[in-house]
Amino acid sequence: MHTPEDSLLGREVAYPQHYDPSLLFPIPRAQGRDELGIRADALPFIGHDRWQGYELGWLDGRGKPQVATAVFEVPATSPNLVESKSFKLYLNSFNAHRVASPDELRAIIERDLSTAAGAPVRMHFGLPPMHEDDGGVCIDGLDVAIDNYGPPDPSLLAGSGDDVEETLVSHLLKSNCPVTGQPDWATLLVRYSGPRIDREGLLRYVVGFRDQREFHEQCVERIFVDVLARCHPRALSVEARYTRRGGLDINPVRALPGSELPEVWRTPRQ
Repeated sequence: MHTPEDSLLGREVAYPQHYDPSLLFPIPRAQGRDELGIRADALPFIGHDRWQGYELGWLDGRGKPQVATAVFEVPATSPNLVESKSFKLYLNSFNAHRVASPDELRAIIERDLSTAAGAPVRMHFGLPPMHEDDGGVCIDGLDVAIDNYGPPDPSLLAGSGDDVEETLVSHLLKSNCPVTGQPDWATLLVRYSGPRIDREGLLRYVVGFRDQREFHEQCVERIFVDVLARCHPRALSVEARYTRRGGLDINPVRALPGSELPEVWRTPRQ
């Protein structure tokens, strides 16, 4: 029979009933960085992975449910990234857990995430403002034919001609989770100064992530390294603002050392 019970919709998902920091699953960044030639002792970038949480809940000291939103910042220098599904399950483990105050909750979460990441993680309540205008030039309307959806081809990237300072934007970044195979959608922002980046080549390159099975953080680092090597910008930051799944979205940003990190805000898709 073709019923919901016979489909993926009918599969039971383990739901945490008690606070459990062991749910957090760290993954060594070296697994992805080794392929890109990135050494931990000589990172070519600065940055962080900014998680935005929309479904944070717990019980206060008297058992009354509390809800909030929050932002978590994992430094790019941390030896580990935190796998997203484990992060969601961990936050859900607070739903039936009593905490005396929001400050105590923040201290617990910062401690647990810092342990998993291997470096200090910051958390604050609330979300950044939403902006309609990203201040960049969207390249998605270019009239190009595309037939490569993976793997991304860095030879498509080129920078030449006029010296410019601009932000190029694409809403067509899509990759797939290497754990579940589920699609991850994002808006990509490439801010740079230097030789003008070929926009058609960049768009074809971005679409090449469509079948890529790679963590969000690793996709951004791959884009950063490829643009830096092929386009030779003087200044560069690469940021991907992923849409949320399970009440969390992630916004990895990588920039050349000495650069100012981009302003923090949310897109309408978030």
